Amino acid sequence: MPGSGKSTVGEIVAERLGARFVDLDTAVVDAAGMDVTTIFAAEGEEGFRRRERDALAALVDSGERVVVATGGGVVTTPHARELLARTTCVWLDASRATLIERLANEASSRPLLADDLEASLHRLADERDAHYRGVADHTVATDGTDPDSLADRIVAQVTR
Repeated sequence: MPGSGKSTVGEIVAERLGARFVDLDTAVVDAAGMDVTTIFAAEGEEGFRRRERDALAALVDSGERVVVATGGGVVTTPHARELLARTTCVWLDASRATLIERLANEASSRPLLADDLEASLHRLADERDAHYRGVADHTVATDGTDPDSLADRIVAQVTR
């Protein structure tokens, strides 16, 4: 979900594992030459998801050791879920209250949250949570935990 800490924690995990870190949204934006809001306006969510899936496929198929912070909606497309199933996937699970607190000041810059943050988060959770559970090898609750501690827990789980 947006606001779960994927980018912050992912960067720390990558450093600790000696891997390259990639924020998938940033990779999509860089490749498109336009920001997420502009991509959504020009191509809709479907166009963004296609770009996201293609960027993820390139990373998964590269054979490179990489930690990827995916966009929260990556699980909405079957092909992306198939790609994630080929990786070690960690779901950072945050409560709706935590997400609302973290996203309150930036919801207007996120196309799928711009209208009503709380209602949007509930709708997205209803649409996505089963998919997250389906692809995740590990689930880590993020509420009340700092990024370094989360990274420690993730590294411990994925290196067992």
